[in-house]
Amino acid sequence: MSNRFRNSPPENLLHVASLGRVVGLKGDMKLNLFTDFPEQFKPNTSFTLENGKEVIVSSYNPDRELVHLKGIDSPEAAKILTNSKLFTTFEATRERCNLGKEEFFWFDLIGSSVVEGDMLLGKVQEIERIGPLDYLLVSTDAALIAKELPATFLIPYIDRFILKSDMTSKVITVEGGLDLLEAS
Repeated sequence: MSNRFRNSPPENLLHVASLGRVVGLKGDMKLNLFTDFPEQFKPNTSFTLENGKEVIVSSYNPDRELVHLKGIDSPEAAKILTNSKLFTTFEATRERCNLGKEEFFWFDLIGSSVVEGDMLLGKVQEIERIGPLDYLLVSTDAALIAKELPATFLIPYIDRFILKSDMTSKVITVEGGLDLLEAS
């Protein structure tokens, strides 16, 4: 069996969960979520594994964090999939997940410019969750790096710092971001 993704999935796929240990005698597996949207794991929903193979959810128990995949009906069959990553597309995520007002998918924030007043502080490189808070990992603008400021810094994604997120123009307006950069 060849690895279709050759060590990493295509950029059009999101890692949303990993399959953990086998539980019970019918092939149920622990599901380790990498998403805030467990509602994605409805029966008959398909996901892609690292090797490109498609798997389909038969059932999901969010209370016990257990998933059963169609055709995986024994502990032996399930053990083969232990530690496999489940991927889905950006489009499927948008269809399956309901955002509240002023909520955004992490992948929509990546690449956004971070500005304070008229100053470009940098671009969002990644989102990190530390405890209960999400942080923007910002790659500092070259002009600020030239002033010997750090190459990256974190901004908590909370109202105190985030004034506005405009996903149409991919601009996040912040307050106090320069202070965080200088203190990094």
